Amino acid sequence: MRKTEKRIENEISRTAEFTCMMRSASFYEKTRQYKSNDYVAPLLVPKFFMPVIKIRPLRNFFINRFFPPGMYEYVIARTKFIDSVFQKVLNEGFDQILIFGAGFDSRGVRFADANKKTKIFELDAPVTQEAKINQFKKRGVEIDPKVIFISIDFNKESIENKLLESEFEKNQKTLFILEGLTMYLDSEAIDNTFKVINECAGNGSKVVFDYVYLSVLRGENLYYGESEVLDGVKKENEPWSFGIEKGEIESFLENRDLKLIKNLNSEDLEKEFFKDIKGNVIAKVNGTHCITYSTKIN
Repeated sequence: MRKTEKRIENEISRTAEFTCMMRSASFYEKTRQYKSNDYVAPLLVPKFFMPVIKIRPLRNFFINRFFPPGMYEYVIARTKFIDSVFQKVLNEGFDQILIFGAGFDSRGVRFADANKKTKIFELDAPVTQEAKINQFKKRGVEIDPKVIFISIDFNKESIENKLLESEFEKNQKTLFILEGLTMYLDSEAIDNTFKVINECAGNGSKVVFDYVYLSVLRGENLYYGESEVLDGVKKENEPWSFGIEKGEIESFLENRDLKLIKNLNSEDLEKEFFKDIKGNVIAKVNGTHCITYSTKIN
């Protein structure tokens, strides 16, 4: 592999695999705050790995040994938040959902019963997408015919051309999801991606994505778990290349004809997803990320 190549160009995305592992582990948690409803994720991990995520001591050892501090909690919170947005737009009868860098996302399967009309488009690198589809088939997971797979290299291929080759339609009410993606794109790819969103989004369209602070890329080490997570992505040859300065998310969105609905930092996520019945926060979320939810400015 050339040094200029990222791992995902030739192999399954390691971060996509890790995210799936964390979602799988979360499914077997007993504590309400840690428990997820992603029953599909365990079907996408190797069978030999199942005891590790099912047995609590092994699960805890695995999480603490292989993931940066607070990253497990972050993935749980992010999954739950985007699940809620996903379900909301299905209930509202959105025309389309477009998932950029879908990885081992299972929402098209998990929420198929609630999906009456919405077409779901999954964009991802060919190797990772093929592995996911093959695993679905191997484990007998039924794929909703409204889910449409599109393979793409975000840094080299035109998103718009890829969409035009599929059944995706412009100017429809669409939810755009960029989960665990923006930090891996370069600035040009970010601009192109949001340009496509702006040109394709119909009235009432929504966008949800997460991002890292730009200071993280500078290595300022200001946040909980920052140095560990930065070392981890570099080690897997999937380094981060894009971030947004703290406090500048609204201007970032406005420059792309989007209006902020909600922006959640690590403290917000702790309060929303990790409070006990007494209102005490029981877990700490990795501080490098934020999740933002916005709507198209008509």
